[in-house]
Amino acid sequence: MAGGVVAGGVVAGGSGPAHRRVLAERSGSSRLRAAALVAFCVALLLAPYAGRQARARGSALAIFAGSRAAVTAELTVISDPRVLAAKGVSGTARVVVDTDAQAVFAAGRRYVASGSVLVLGPASAWRDVLPGQRVAIDGVLQPPLDAASQAVALFTQGEPTMIGAPPWWQRGAGRVRDALRQAAAGLPSAERGLLPGLVDGDTSGLDPVLVERFRVAGLTHLVAVSGTNCSILIGALLLVLRRLRLRPWLCAALGGVLLIAFVVVARPSPSVLRAAAMASIALVSLAVGRPRQALPSLAAAVLVLLGWDSSLAANAGFAMSVLATAALLLFAPPLAEALHRHRVPLGVAEALAVATAAHLVTAPVVAAISGRISLVAVPANALAEPAVALATVLGFLAAVVAPIWATGGSMAAQLAGWPCRWLVGVADRFGGLAGAAVPWPGGTGGGLALLGATGGLLLLARQGGLGRMLAGGAVVGLLVQIPLRSAVPGWPPPGWLMIACDVGQGDALLLAAGAHSAVEIDTGPDPVVIDRCLRDAGISDVALLALTHFHLDHVGGIVGVLHGRRVGRVVTGPLLDPQGGVHLVDDALRAHRLARATLRLGASLEVGDVHLDVLAPTEPFHGTRSDPNNSSLVLRATLRGTRLLLPGDAEIEAQQALLDSGTDLSADVLKVPHHGSAYSDPKFLAAVHAQVAVISVGLHNDYGHPSPMLLDEMSRLGVPVRRTDLDGDVAVVGTGAALATVVRGAAVTRAAAAPPTGVARPVSARLAVGLRDLVGEPAHRPVGTSARMTGCQLVRSASTPCRTPSRRSCCWLVTRNCSSVAPSARSPPLYVGKPVRSTSPNVPASRSRARSLPNCSGRPCSVRPGWS
Repeated sequence: MAGGVVAGGVVAGGSGPAHRRVLAERSGSSRLRAAALVAFCVALLLAPYAGRQARARGSALAIFAGSRAAVTAELTVISDPRVLAAKGVSGTARVVVDTDAQAVFAAGRRYVASGSVLVLGPASAWRDVLPGQRVAIDGVLQPPLDAASQAVALFTQGEPTMIGAPPWWQRGAGRVRDALRQAAAGLPSAERGLLPGLVDGDTSGLDPVLVERFRVAGLTHLVAVSGTNCSILIGALLLVLRRLRLRPWLCAALGGVLLIAFVVVARPSPSVLRAAAMASIALVSLAVGRPRQALPSLAAAVLVLLGWDSSLAANAGFAMSVLATAALLLFAPPLAEALHRHRVPLGVAEALAVATAAHLVTAPVVAAISGRISLVAVPANALAEPAVALATVLGFLAAVVAPIWATGGSMAAQLAGWPCRWLVGVADRFGGLAGAAVPWPGGTGGGLALLGATGGLLLLARQGGLGRMLAGGAVVGLLVQIPLRSAVPGWPPPGWLMIACDVGQGDALLLAAGAHSAVEIDTGPDPVVIDRCLRDAGISDVALLALTHFHLDHVGGIVGVLHGRRVGRVVTGPLLDPQGGVHLVDDALRAHRLARATLRLGASLEVGDVHLDVLAPTEPFHGTRSDPNNSSLVLRATLRGTRLLLPGDAEIEAQQALLDSGTDLSADVLKVPHHGSAYSDPKFLAAVHAQVAVISVGLHNDYGHPSPMLLDEMSRLGVPVRRTDLDGDVAVVGTGAALATVVRGAAVTRAAAAPPTGVARPVSARLAVGLRDLVGEPAHRPVGTSARMTGCQLVRSASTPCRTPSRRSCCWLVTRNCSSVAPSARSPPLYVGKPVRSTSPNVPASRSRARSLPNCSGRPCSVRPGWS
């Protein structure tokens, strides 16, 4: 007894050599155990990874993919189709589908094959295919599109042949998902797409502008299946079961059943299984009331998931899921206690603590991926959190009830629509704020830099200096920003007549029709970018939307125009081609209970301050180089005494028809046809007698727009030119002889051309480029253009310099459609420059001429004809 006390005293308080020796031995032993544990974990993960890599390299899939062989593959679908931003033939939507291979037919033989295959095909062919379904599909195999991926790519244009039926639980899950979509059909468009995303991760109906608002506001996790969904559902069930005083083991069993049902309905994809594992850990830790004890469980779950699917190691979603779960376990509880000690109400303190902890630990990963930091994520998440729980529970109730009782399901969906409206409002309010997200260096370096900055702020906070620093920063910001904003002119400039929106490779023009009202001509290719232009211009009412023709670079952004705005009439040209663009427009209008009307030659419209005359076409063109382009609506707008000629993409045939008809083409402002391509008649350009010309074009587009020949012709005519690829948004102001232009930074197209260093292009971009490499140049495509604009004979010119095509925008040469796939082309501009005013018509001309030539690489090649 006494010896034990003495030994305890020596260990506890001794300071002699024996005590130091014991501590040293324990420390050394702890280091050895830690090193052994790390080595074991690494081996546990690398061994199966190495085995899979070896099997993948020697498999039949890899051999056929290396030779880009045409095969018939037997596959098992393991995920729902995901729609790509880039479009396919005639503007049709395309999807990517995750599958597992069973066999490959090539050269008349059947080869047993196993491995992951990423299928790229038309959306319509895969619309009704469920996970678990076995299919046979013809296509061309290619090597993995991502260096970190083990999945070969299969490009296909055909429809899959069904082999058997998917498992019964997948058929049941499909019926539940369909029933939820039908139950939500009576909600407004934004809420109709959001509710399935909240409940089961079905984002197929989400408004792309709303997705962007959620991203900017730091709310993206709400529209992706995450641990939050599982926690809310199981937490609600446990709350009810505890009220019924059921035994703990029964509560746990019923909670497990609900979790399995959720995983089946939301699809057992890697992301859903990961979310279920993270949610289970969080629930266990909260149930036992000892959050720190959950860290070993979290680590074990991460090891199991990485061993099961090693590709998760390079998955940003997986990293953020793990980090957010750890933050909720470690940082949120003490932060909530600290806020509560400072007299913050307990509910508010917990909401702020959860939002702050999750945002701080995931912000470096988000910055590394996107090159931006959300400044509003904490308040946005704190306001959204209560509504998320209510919407998820009511939405899951609707999903369960709807397959059995459609009316009851619709009633539950209507109830769930109210918290969804709150979430949409929060996202629109915070995600639409100017400066809600600020640029930050991307890549690994940017993520580490933000991690260091966050750590420094936390150290300052611990020392009590954070409050003083923030107060000083606020004072400096007020002293700098208030005088600066009063000195810098706003946007749009006073007295503007027309704004050519910088939408990349496409057309979108705004005509001032009144206070916060505009006539819009075309929408550009991207909903997010046109929404940005309209929002910056203060347009809440589009009195008339005119679509000159149905190519995607003119109609692809229509959803962005309709988002949160009143749209009056919608008018189009007479040719319903290509069908992909027609369907896209009709689907978007139908969702907002709108319809389109066709304008004919000679029609006149009075819309607010704008008078429109339809100058062409007389009839749709057929048999020309591009019938949709030549059949474009040609409009003349008269606004406060100023005439503007807006010819869409009209090419030589349409321009010559206008000249032959004797139509008065004179105008003060010319929107140069077809993005400044070489398919313009010099006589047409001269007949306008414009004071200023505007070219709507994307930087480094694959078509070589604007043509150096056209720029030379405009220079010869003495017409100053503004270009959206170099100048950004272009506003025409003034009247008569006092016309001027005001420009505001080419943020969108410049960002698309130069993504942050270290940021890989998204899978959709790599798939788009891969498909273009597969289909190559169409056999019927003209091989070049002559050095003369007149006639545009299809003769190769070896001496004409042209810009090297950029792979960051995917213009589908086989389809005559253009769709940007660069990461930042689908985002609001990272920087909005100071407006630059030109009061002299000669200034923009000299600037355009000076800046157009350096865009050419000097590499001799034929000028690429515009196939948009």
